[in-house]
Amino acid sequence: MATESQDGGKKPSMEQTQEWGARFDGGFGDVTRARLGAEEYLNRLARASPPATPEYRDDILLVVSELVSNAIQYAPGPIELTMRKAFDGVHVTLGDTSTTPPAPRPFHPGTGKGGGIGWYLIHTLCDQVSVVVREDGKDVHAFLPW
Repeated sequence: MATESQDGGKKPSMEQTQEWGARFDGGFGDVTRARLGAEEYLNRLARASPPATPEYRDDILLVVSELVSNAIQYAPGPIELTMRKAFDGVHVTLGDTSTTPPAPRPFHPGTGKGGGIGWYLIHTLCDQVSVVVREDGKDVHAFLPW
C-alpha cells in the first residue's frame, strides 16, 4: 500500500533542512525527546538531500543520544541541541552547563558496570569532535558524514 507523506510528497525547503535546534531541561526523558527531534530533522534532510549511505543517519542519532545522555549525567541543568547541514555532513552542537570538558574513562567490561564507552563511540563515529568551553558551560561540536 502506498502512502503519501504529510507534506504531499514535496521536498522540504532549504530553510527547513538547513538547521534544527531545541532546548531541554536536562531530565532523563530528554534523551528520547532529543533523539525524536533529531530523527524528524534528519528525515526532512534526507528527503531534500539523501545521505551517502543509510548508516550515516543511524550514526548521527546514536551520537545525539550519547551527547544528550552524557550532558544529563555530568552537567545538571538545561541543554541545547542544534543540528545543521554542513558541506557533505551534519554538524551537531550540544551546549550544557558544565565547564569541564568530557574525558575518556577506562572501560572495564568484566565488572558488570556500564559506562566508559560513550566518548570513544562519539569520536569513532564522527569526522571531527571539538569542545569549546564558555563562561557558563561548554559546547560540544560533532561533525558527521551525510
